[in-house]
Amino acid sequence: MKENLLHTPDGVRDIYGTECEQKHILENRMHKVLNSYGYRDIETPAFEYFDVFGHEIGTTPSRELYKFFDREGSTLVLRPDFTPSIARASSKYFMEENHPIRLCYLGNTYVNYLDYLGRMKESTQMGAELIGDPGPEADAEVIAMVIEMLLSAGLKEFQISVGQELFFDALAGEAALNPEDTETLRELIRNKNSFGVEKLLKGKNIAPELRQLFVQIPSMFGGEEIIEKAEEMTDCEEARAALERLRDVLRILEVYGLEQYVSIDLGMMSGFMYYTGIIFRGYTYGSGDAIIKGGRYDELLKNFGKPSPAIGFVVVINSLLHAMNRQQVPIVSEADRKLVFYDDQSRDEAIRTAMNLRKQGSDAELRKVEAADFSKTDAQICQEGGYRDVIHTERGQKT
Repeated sequence: MKENLLHTPDGVRDIYGTECEQKHILENRMHKVLNSYGYRDIETPAFEYFDVFGHEIGTTPSRELYKFFDREGSTLVLRPDFTPSIARASSKYFMEENHPIRLCYLGNTYVNYLDYLGRMKESTQMGAELIGDPGPEADAEVIAMVIEMLLSAGLKEFQISVGQELFFDALAGEAALNPEDTETLRELIRNKNSFGVEKLLKGKNIAPELRQLFVQIPSMFGGEEIIEKAEEMTDCEEARAALERLRDVLRILEVYGLEQYVSIDLGMMSGFMYYTGIIFRGYTYGSGDAIIKGGRYDELLKNFGKPSPAIGFVVVINSLLHAMNRQQVPIVSEADRKLVFYDDQSRDEAIRTAMNLRKQGSDAELRKVEAADFSKTDAQICQEGGYRDVIHTERGQKT
């Protein structure tokens, strides 16, 4: 047998045993929160036409897409991102709807990162999209729902950082930089490189106050005082309106009673070009990257024929599970699992016992004593296997 038949390609892995069970527990807990807010499930294909994720949409770079052809010669890609798929589907199936649409999903995404980056190329994501509501109430609802999902998963120490793409866009427009400099400036701010920002803008025909604001943006994170500080540093009406939108969202989150989990980061910039307003990310220790990514994308759906405001997010399930395990946050199954031992003489009794347990709502696993290791106590078997109880029909007793 070829050795490589036993291995997965770089960037993907098998998930099994306790890890797989914990993953499903997290998914179920968070899915209940999504449903409690009125979000309903949608499933989209694992691959779509290339144009759904093309350059005009502003999603994943073409070089990072898994591309292939169908029999008709059309270029297809494995989805690298759920949002364009949901935008396409909602534009198709809810074209005549005028009320807000709430959709949620669970599935895998595929991004062909360079191998040396060490990043997983397949990841499981759970997310939601609120389509058709342009107000700060929608922004706050989605952020509040994210916080409740993480709390329901069992995570206690985390922070949701909220930024505002419109704030940067307004200032960049005021500076009248060319597109190349604007993109370079965005990247420098995203990387928190104040020195690089200062060097880039040196000698540019920009007002000193605006130049100083750009230099400070990478370090402008904290509480509501950051909004006040930024307001004092600009007279740009569009920039101030973007900041006021942030303040409105914070006030609504106070009504939810969840403001303690939120901070402001005006230096946050998204890698996806379709974001147009509020953006946010969720962080916790034990994960090298954000476990939550989301934001407002009011211009995306017009690419699919239904102009509509929208906001959404994803939870990167694999990263969340890894962080919780590193933090030693217990993820305990709520299933009432029982193990029923039997031998040749007690087989029929054991089957009837297992059937009755299942009817009562328990999970019952049958195991013949020949496959058992009785050097372990029942307590050890329960602890290692995640069982609530061990039943021995072969001994003529039930414990």
